[in-house]
Amino acid sequence: MSFAPLILMFVVLYFIMIRPQMKRQKEHRNMLAAMAKGDEVVTSGGLVGKVGKVGDAYVTIEVADNVEITVQKGAVTTILPKGTIKAL
Repeated sequence: MSFAPLILMFVVLYFIMIRPQMKRQKEHRNMLAAMAKGDEVVTSGGLVGKVGKVGDAYVTIEVADNVEITVQKGAVTTILPKGTIKAL
């Protein structure tokens, strides 16, 4: 009976912290898998650009006319709606 509060604490910890984090990781993995050429993205460093090439581990992003950078696929944090770059 003395273990009941400890077990309850682990259950609450799971539902408050661990489960939402696993859900976010799964959504991010699915987003990266669905990324395609022409998508507008934001990287973890704050760069905004259009995807030029998608590889297994790296993505080439065009940040300006004739300026392309290569970043790790995991550095892409968000896929923006089409036309967002022109609105900036």
